[in-house]
Amino acid sequence: MSKIIYTKTDEAPALATVSFLPIVKAFTKSSNIDIEIRDISLSSRILANFSHKLNKDQIVENDLKYLGNLVNQPSANIIKLPNISASIPQIKNAIIELQKLGYNIPGYPDDPQNDDDEENKKIYDLVKGSAVNPVLREGNSDRRVPSAIKNYAKANPHSMGEWKEDSKTHISTMNKGDFRNNEKSLTLNTEKQIYISHTNLEGKEEILKDDFQVQKGEVIDASVLKKEALVDFIQNEIIDAKNSGLLLSLHLKATMMKVSDPIIFGHVVRIFLKDVFKKYSKIFNELEVNPNDGVGTLLDKVSSLEPEMSDKIMEDIDIAIKKGPYLAMVNSDENISNLHVPSDIIIDASMPAMIKNSGKMWNRNNEMMDTKAIIPDSSYSLVYKATIDFCKKNGAFNPKFMGSVSNIGLMAKKAEEYGSHDKTFEIEQDGNVLIKDINGEILIEQKVKKGDIFRMCQVKDEPIKNWVKLAVERGKHTKEPVIFWLDKERSHDIELIRKVESYLKDYNTKDIEIKILSPYEATKFTLKRISEGKNTISVTGNVLRDYLTDLFPILEVGTSAKMLSIVPLMNGGGLFETGAGGSAPKHVQQIMKENHLRWDSLGEFLALEVSLDHLGKNNNNSKASLLSSCLGVAIEKLLMTNKSPSRKVGELDNRGSHFYLALYWSEALSNQTKNIELKNEFSKMYDLLKNNESKIVEEINKHQGKSVNLGGYYATDIEKTEKIMRPSSILNNIINTH
Repeated sequence: MSKIIYTKTDEAPALATVSFLPIVKAFTKSSNIDIEIRDISLSSRILANFSHKLNKDQIVENDLKYLGNLVNQPSANIIKLPNISASIPQIKNAIIELQKLGYNIPGYPDDPQNDDDEENKKIYDLVKGSAVNPVLREGNSDRRVPSAIKNYAKANPHSMGEWKEDSKTHISTMNKGDFRNNEKSLTLNTEKQIYISHTNLEGKEEILKDDFQVQKGEVIDASVLKKEALVDFIQNEIIDAKNSGLLLSLHLKATMMKVSDPIIFGHVVRIFLKDVFKKYSKIFNELEVNPNDGVGTLLDKVSSLEPEMSDKIMEDIDIAIKKGPYLAMVNSDENISNLHVPSDIIIDASMPAMIKNSGKMWNRNNEMMDTKAIIPDSSYSLVYKATIDFCKKNGAFNPKFMGSVSNIGLMAKKAEEYGSHDKTFEIEQDGNVLIKDINGEILIEQKVKKGDIFRMCQVKDEPIKNWVKLAVERGKHTKEPVIFWLDKERSHDIELIRKVESYLKDYNTKDIEIKILSPYEATKFTLKRISEGKNTISVTGNVLRDYLTDLFPILEVGTSAKMLSIVPLMNGGGLFETGAGGSAPKHVQQIMKENHLRWDSLGEFLALEVSLDHLGKNNNNSKASLLSSCLGVAIEKLLMTNKSPSRKVGELDNRGSHFYLALYWSEALSNQTKNIELKNEFSKMYDLLKNNESKIVEEINKHQGKSVNLGGYYATDIEKTEKIMRPSSILNNIINTH
């Protein structure tokens, strides 16, 4: 029996899976394919890590741990849907919900007072931020826009805002004192046990991270972001935004950089509201206000005070906000700004959206303004600068004629910054942070002051070799230029360039155009090509993989959720991700309010297509291969017939889109002649679906416009959710009895 692991995650993708998975099971069961569910939702991960506090009938298996082992097996075939990269406010809300359901789990300790609090905080930190992807991504990334999606986008181009040469929108980034400018790197010539320690000015040493193994050929980096330089930079940029009449926006990724970026975010909050924090410092200390949690949490805590004091502080906060420059808004109607919650400002989503919209963002008056986009660390900020400069000079891109940018991303074995969480520290005393081996030899040393952020990153040699191999293979297959986005003036990239140049010698590359360019120059080169309708292969590190596979698809096809995202696991298995785009909390809000889910499962369809193809090839299962090719035909027809979900209530939504996918998939299988058994089986299903099309669509749509109760948000009620997500009794009967 062949097996595909299907992940249960969070929010909109999780709801959509309730509707779509029964269809998948119905189509695959006769082809000797077992579909197994593994729950990696935020609520499940919390419960799995606190199993020692639960009753026996409440204990859930640690499915993330299970999958972390499975990805190292050649048989692995996993479809991974988007999950919540949880901020602390999200974790706290999930805890409250689970406690109300009767789970005896502790609250989140903001300020641990004893050993139990410390232990509980460590456990909750295991689910904080991007806790899932680093565990599963035991391979490098291969992301591209499928031809069917690209063809549809060219035939039905999305709207792009007009760019003007005199636009004042620009990137503001640090030119000293940040991670890029303080980075020190080296390649190890032997395997070592190392540790990270801090030595204060009196010579007292404190271990920050105990002994851990590093491999021969591994690249390690250590850098520090200076608090003093950051504070000066932020203060100056706020003043400049006010004086220049520009909207102020902050762009970080606190969900992935879950230690460093919330701290940076907190500094911006504290500086923007400095008069308020100074005036009410005693009250804020009593309330345990942490600016890293954002203005939203601050407002919640202030509202718990006596009305007279609460109103006074709220008024001062409002005065401080209006006194400063306009803030970019996440939701103007709800008065939710860019500084409300750290998880709301995800750079790889916010920056492409701003560029797509003429370089403008919304202010509190629901007006669009030119924007000062603050990206504190300069490691990758010039990618966006180059894009904005290009648009100012050449105008907006035309999706009708744009080329494509695929990506080969270095991410295996927790590569680079996205694997640095457990080696990132906010410094408590002046002194030095040292990376030493167990013999006491100092490998890297960084001078630090209190409040600085120290970070160590790693990338192992085998993933680098595999990364180069995938890039060469993609270049040979497509005949498109292969561009390594590496900066010869950055310490880490210098080490990688040496390795890339060495490993390229193992391949015959005479028929491939290969360049190594800095991110800024690579962006300019790539933008010129896509504006001419030409395709380019970007070969990047882990962070730029993330940024570019949002930036270019959003410009090309209007969304990154339609990317084909394959992770060829290094031991032979496959991890198939359902595109980018997050888990869409606003979509959940809409279905609860109006019983309409506009989430598009196209990424899930594409992941299933390549998962079945992988299964067919690796397991010699010709039926799986046929299911895959026919699914591809169905996906293209779904697009061309405009059966994707609408945003409007009363029109086709996610559930209706699933019906049409089933209709077109069964049609394709009934039309093929390679396997008569499957042809006969699905001819019957197609007839039933086609003959009942209008009744099924009516059953799906008729309940829209009314509020529904999912029985929870992070832990929805199974029966209630299934009733909402599978509203057609006719469709359910056809699928369930197939």
